Amino acid sequence: MSALLLLVPMALFLGLLALLLFLWTLRSRQYDDLDGAAARILFDDSRPTHRRGPP
Repeated sequence: MSALLLLVPMALFLGLLALLLFLWTLRSRQYDDLDGAAARILFDDSRPTHRRGPP
């Protein structure tokens, strides 16, 4: 019984923390462009990211 007095408030706190973090991600608009990231991988970069030896 004493374990419930510790576990129930901890579970409520973690649930509230998860809800607040989810609402923060919604407010910072992280879920707006789901298709853009999926299509972006299909296109090549316009410039190479590495060099081919000494100049």
